[in-house]
Amino acid sequence: MKLAVVGGGSTYTPELIDGFARLRDTLPITELVLVDPAAERLDLVGGLARRIFAKQGHEGRIVTTSDLDAGVEGADAVLLQLRVGGQAAREQDETWPLECGCVGQETTGAGGLAKALRTVPVVLDIAERVRRANPDAWIIDFTNPVGIVTRALLQAGHKAVGLCNVAIGFQRRFAALLDVSPAEVHLDHVGLNHLTWETGVRLGGPEGEDVLPRLLAEHGEAIAADLRVERSLVDRLGVVPSYYLRYFYAHDAVVRELGSKPSRAAEVAAMEKQLLEMYGDPALDEKPALLGKRGGAFYSEAAVDLAASLLGGGGSPYQVVNTYNNGTLQFLPDDAVIEVQAAVGAGGARPLAVPRLDPLYAGLIAHVTAYEDLALDAALRGGRDRVFKALLAHPLVGQFEYAEALTDRLIAHNREHLAWA
Repeated sequence: MKLAVVGGGSTYTPELIDGFARLRDTLPITELVLVDPAAERLDLVGGLARRIFAKQGHEGRIVTTSDLDAGVEGADAVLLQLRVGGQAAREQDETWPLECGCVGQETTGAGGLAKALRTVPVVLDIAERVRRANPDAWIIDFTNPVGIVTRALLQAGHKAVGLCNVAIGFQRRFAALLDVSPAEVHLDHVGLNHLTWETGVRLGGPEGEDVLPRLLAEHGEAIAADLRVERSLVDRLGVVPSYYLRYFYAHDAVVRELGSKPSRAAEVAAMEKQLLEMYGDPALDEKPALLGKRGGAFYSEAAVDLAASLLGGGGSPYQVVNTYNNGTLQFLPDDAVIEVQAAVGAGGARPLAVPRLDPLYAGLIAHVTAYEDLALDAALRGGRDRVFKALLAHPLVGQFEYAEALTDRLIAHNREHLAWA
């Protein structure tokens, strides 16, 4: 089995390598290709990756290359984890929206739109080259914003599934609180990428007992603290919102907070510098503890599980993924991309049925889906007016004056990545 990772020079990659090594019975990789144009980073990451495989007794071969076409040739699956513009672009995404009194964040709001505009054309070019090299290969997208990028891939006819680590993070956290194995925890997870709620936590599978009320009663304070929201909000909702709902439920407080401290991008850039120095140590043969602070917890387990199921192996029968709605949420068009539990196999992902959603959640999902329609149109066709309309439609912007100012800033900060600008 051959897998290729595009963006293989990422500091995330040792987390992925560790999962591939530990879970080799689930996903028996014979060749893993790390593809990245940044040769120096790729050498450091590739060296550590080989040492991790060797230490854990994995016999698979790890190849590094900057040649995308050669790297994906013959791959059974291609995992995308790229960041167009690097941490410098992320730093901008997190700062210039604050100048207009809006949340600065790399996957939602104005910053998220900027990332989508930079990313979608690049990902579609990569996907076309994958299709030419191997039309049967699956594309697993971990590149943010996952929902918009996955929708672009699916609409272009690619065999693609989107993946995020939010759900597996909740699964692991709830399993620890319940003192059960993660495999016993099934989430009623619903929404869009980075706009989701856990409306149930079931033991044993989709039909199992819902223990969410007990979780909230016994551990509500700890759960709310993890999300950095008030316990009273979680209690009144009766569900667990993802961390990203904080940008919607406490927008003004978050803007004040973000404006009073260094950006997350600056923190990550400093962390990445330190990690790359560590990766260059020939004695290091395991992922360092510092990587746990980088983000992407349990990403490797989710990726292994999904790839194994898509390639006909031993992955879990139900997984939270990003895929076409196809009638699952009846208030959305079929070609919207949603993030829900799905039955996953060699034929792809089929969403499980979702009970009728409360308007409190359905309304926000519909609103952000409309924004994502406009965002994808802007990413595919460009133009200032399309960018403006997408910003005006976003619930974290929504005012003419803000949308006008943000449009100018977005284009000014991203001109080198926007062919039409």
